[in-house]
Amino acid sequence: MTVLARPSITVSTRPGVQARKVRNGLATALIIAAFLIAVVPLVAVIAWVIQKGSSVLSWNFLTKDPPIIDQLPGGGMAPAIVGTLVITAGAALLAIPLGILGGIYLNEYSGNGPLGRLVRFLTEVMTGIPSIVMGLFIYTFWVLHFKESGSTGFAGSLALAALMLPIVIRVTDEMLRLVPDELREGGYALGARRSRTIRTVVLPHALPGVTSGSLLAVARAAGETAPLLFTIGITSKVNVNLFRGTNTALSQQIFRNAQSPFVGARDRAFGAALALIAIVFAFTVLSRIVLAWYARRTSGT
Repeated sequence: MTVLARPSITVSTRPGVQARKVRNGLATALIIAAFLIAVVPLVAVIAWVIQKGSSVLSWNFLTKDPPIIDQLPGGGMAPAIVGTLVITAGAALLAIPLGILGGIYLNEYSGNGPLGRLVRFLTEVMTGIPSIVMGLFIYTFWVLHFKESGSTGFAGSLALAALMLPIVIRVTDEMLRLVPDELREGGYALGARRSRTIRTVVLPHALPGVTSGSLLAVARAAGETAPLLFTIGITSKVNVNLFRGTNTALSQQIFRNAQSPFVGARDRAFGAALALIAIVFAFTVLSRIVLAWYARRTSGT
């Protein structure tokens, strides 16, 4: 009995598969290269500031006033730290409620109407406006109007709020778009008015994203320098009153001390930079914690 040998079958790789693998590998390499290009300078800057500022940062630096004369060593940044927190808190109290209300109007009431499209367009334009322009605007319409009493922490809060407002509006608008329409229809089916449905159904589902975006807007405002140079004046004493007296902030002190030729002033600038990075980092981490906590709470885990 003769057994016929089975012919061998050779499976050739199609050229298209090889080309896709090459393109996939090239795209992966480009993504990794872009990530390194973006991360390496950031890590280098943070490491440099930590190296320079860690030798200055201490409890006395956080609680003492800066010296009146720049050439003197030592001193602290207590007025600037308090001023940063107070001015940023004032800006948040102004911008976050208005921004949330604006986002609710755009998504829940205006629809695609002409006014809604106009507000969205102006919001996008405001997002791209340089911060120094906001500072000049508040300086012209607030500080110059009140003259000597115009340079206050509240003027700085107005400038920072103008920067935060479009960010909060856009974040709220986008988060409300992600809420399924079925939830709104369920509220209407139960006889609830639109305002009650928004307050009790729609907004709670969008709250994690709105909170995270608002905290990121606060973090961005805390690091702004240009608007504060025109609005808050300068002081070497702690001032917790937003509406009376000049104030100061960490970003302003960094700008002022970094230009000084004296070693003590430059050391204080690095210490203030490290403290400001820590504050911004704290706001960023807080936004992530709030988002993760709410996600676990809604999932029931």
